[in-house]
Amino acid sequence: MLIVTHNTLRNPAILKVRQLPRKFFGRVTVWPRAMSFGLTLRILIEMQWVRIALALSPLVAIALIWRAAALPLSQAPLLMLIIIWWVETRLLRVPAKRRAALIDAAEAERGLDLLRVEGRAALSRIAAGREMRAGQLHLVVEQSELWSFTPLTYVSVQSEAGPEVLRLTGAEQDILRETLFQGGLSEARLQRINQSRNTFLRDIAFDARGVSAHARLAAALG
Repeated sequence: MLIVTHNTLRNPAILKVRQLPRKFFGRVTVWPRAMSFGLTLRILIEMQWVRIALALSPLVAIALIWRAAALPLSQAPLLMLIIIWWVETRLLRVPAKRRAALIDAAEAERGLDLLRVEGRAALSRIAAGREMRAGQLHLVVEQSELWSFTPLTYVSVQSEAGPEVLRLTGAEQDILRETLFQGGLSEARLQRINQSRNTFLRDIAFDARGVSAHARLAAALG
């Protein structure tokens, strides 16, 4: 889970919002400040040109090994298109006819209910800490469409005031880490649910007027 906010990114300019929810996958590349080698590779594979280059690399290898095949391969765009199509739709994504079998419908609903409960709990604590009395916050949980890799999940808190992606404090980021994906719903299970429904962005809204007195007191004492 990557928390997407201004002080966690190398390129915070991508957080500009025209309308909610702000979507990241397929539109901009998120570059976190703290990046491991594995995370760097995982983000790179989201770039379509990288996937196309990898898909066609066997043809390049064949052309380098068997020079006589170089010219015929270079003049076979249909073969290249078929390879790219197969990799993108069959290898990296779940075919439509297989989606329903990924997870039981009732189990998927329970998972989404848990995400909503966790999301609203986190938003309630964030709103209480900011002493918000009105306004709508949105917890936006977005996952990559690619099935064959480790789940890549972007989590952001977005506000209708602006609209904007909130500039989260370290304490608020800790709230998200402590609350999300800690119970029966993991990122991998959410990925399975999202793949089964071909929906990869979950938007959980919370009205700040719904913050309980207990949450406000806990925030004040904290």
